[in-house]
Amino acid sequence: MIKDVLPRNKIPVEHTWDLYSIYPNDDAWEKAFEEVSTELSKLNEFQGRLSESPTVIADWLDVSEEIFTKLGKVYLYAHLFHAADTADQLASVKNAKAKTLFAKTFAANSFSYPELLAIGLDKLNQWIKSEPRLAHLEHHLDKLARQQTHIRSKEVEELFSLVQDPFETASTTHRLITDTDMTFPAVIGTDSTEYTITQGSIRSLLVYPDRKVRHDAWKNYADQHLAYKNTMANCLMTVAKQHAFMAKAKRYNSSLEASTSKSHIPTDVFHKLIETYRKNTPTWHRYWRLRRKILGYSTLHEYDVWAPLTTSSPNISFEQATEWICEGMKPLGDEYVSVMRRGICEQHWVDIYPNKGKTAGAFSACVKGTHPFILMNYTNDIFGLSTFAHELGHSMHSYFSKNTQPLIYAYYTTFAAEVASNFNQALVRHYLFRTNGDRNFQIALIEETMANFYRYFFIMPALSCLELEIHERVERGQGFSADELISLMADLFAEGYGTEVEMDRERIGITWAKFSMHLYMNFYVYQYATGISAAHAISQKVLNNEPNAVENYLAFLKSGSSMYPLDALKMAGVDMTSPTPIEDTFDVMRQLIDRLEVLTNP
Repeated sequence: MIKDVLPRNKIPVEHTWDLYSIYPNDDAWEKAFEEVSTELSKLNEFQGRLSESPTVIADWLDVSEEIFTKLGKVYLYAHLFHAADTADQLASVKNAKAKTLFAKTFAANSFSYPELLAIGLDKLNQWIKSEPRLAHLEHHLDKLARQQTHIRSKEVEELFSLVQDPFETASTTHRLITDTDMTFPAVIGTDSTEYTITQGSIRSLLVYPDRKVRHDAWKNYADQHLAYKNTMANCLMTVAKQHAFMAKAKRYNSSLEASTSKSHIPTDVFHKLIETYRKNTPTWHRYWRLRRKILGYSTLHEYDVWAPLTTSSPNISFEQATEWICEGMKPLGDEYVSVMRRGICEQHWVDIYPNKGKTAGAFSACVKGTHPFILMNYTNDIFGLSTFAHELGHSMHSYFSKNTQPLIYAYYTTFAAEVASNFNQALVRHYLFRTNGDRNFQIALIEETMANFYRYFFIMPALSCLELEIHERVERGQGFSADELISLMADLFAEGYGTEVEMDRERIGITWAKFSMHLYMNFYVYQYATGISAAHAISQKVLNNEPNAVENYLAFLKSGSSMYPLDALKMAGVDMTSPTPIEDTFDVMRQLIDRLEVLTNP
């Protein structure tokens, strides 16, 4: 349990990531920043010339890939320093500069799609067969063909690129409020111990055995978000308007279609997820009923949904977590495990523990030419272990895709993003269930698994419903207030809680404001639920030793965006156009609840 959170400069360097593996110092970053800024003129030299020959296109592609590879490193270095300490003003300035350069670079290259389309797809297909340096562009041209009606003139596309930087203002404002400006009243336990609340420590307080600590932490955390509700609602409405503007400007029927069509995903996949979730809410009602019974409470409240169900939860050091994760991932083979272990232990991929000003939660980030970096707010428990396994899944996905694919396909799609992370968690949990038969450990592991499902198969579908509603309102020319968002969110939680959880509508209704990144990414959150479903389907094939299951999964990791995500997932053995993987994952939940019921019966 974290009783106090240190400032960044008090964190031992061995517990931090090695950002100097990107650049040896800030001066080197500044030099690289200036290089990219200067080299943008090289892109201008190709404007209006792509139709000359396949050789010119190949030369442009070589130059643009070199510049974008450099840009990725410039952006990543600044972004990670800022994420580790959002109160560091110098890091904030670097991050802002990098974002601006990012937008300028895309603007400088924005002529390319309109010019390529003007050549004609038939001619382009002939050219890529005649120029070896273009041989890998076949899938890219197919994507271009599908997006043809949504790509505007080079002047308009340049404008779209230029507005991306100012369009970031709403999400940046939200993150600055939550990560920097918010201060939370400390929590006093029943034993008079004081606990500090930060974005990095809140989760550990919500799973604390002392119900007073959980209640006060949940209340204080929610109340601070409520204090900023109007500003954050305005930020969210701003970004919804931006999404609607971009969708209309690019000739899509809706913001949802604009999001899904980029990866060739039917909007029906989104709607089937919501329909399947709502059909299975009785499974959640059953879990809340069992949880209340195990805890011995007459009434279950929102701050009890993470309450420990055993008095002997395991203490798991970061070093122990590393060992168990490496053991759990052995079905994928020696290369996978050795790369992962070396990254953790030798290359310092991970920024491990919370500090003041650190970005909430956890994430993995990687660009072409660097190894992955993982931001953690690690706590010595089963939840910290599972989150670490999750982020390592993202990191290994990035490692394989960026080391296999050329830059144009090196970054996997958002629809595929949450598959590898949840796959890792599934394999590690299977290993721990199999190798540690202690009753309390098994209960704690089920708790963690259900908490993960709560996030991915409860909160995220609820947020997806909210996201659809607010975008549809904006697209109809309507707006929404903070109180309307709170009421909508509370209604959606009431569906999943049923009559089993006593709700504080205002405090649970502010949940949307606690997601300072996810809701600003146009229809991203539903992909958490589809991702966990695909992950469980594929993990079962690997654990059952089905023929070629491991090889197919590794091929999926290496594919990056060289295939449409639905096709890549079919290659790995799962069809996400069907609701079956979602139904099957609810079956996994039901089996866990059955197991918990047996373990907790007297």
